[in-house]
Amino acid sequence: MKFNSELLNELNVLKMFDLSSSQLGIKVHHDAEPETIEATQRLFDKGLITQTDGGYLTGLGRDAAEHSTNLLTILTTA
Repeated sequence: MKFNSELLNELNVLKMFDLSSSQLGIKVHHDAEPETIEATQRLFDKGLITQTDGGYLTGLGRDAAEHSTNLLTILTTA
C-alpha cells in the first residue's frame, strides 16, 4: 500500500498536535481546508483523536503521532 493523499492529510493533521504535553489539543475550524476537515473526521473515526474537529490525541493517536514525527525526522535528516 502506498501513501495516498488521504493518508498524507491524516499524517499532516497528526503533526498539528504538540507532543510535549497531553494537555494540548487542536481545533480544526469549519473554514479550514476541506481535506483537513475530512482527515480530522477520519482520525476521529479511527479512534486516534477525541473529537470530530480535533480535541486531544487518544493513546493510539499519540503513538501514531510519535511514529509520524520519528518517520519525518528520519526522512528529512541528511
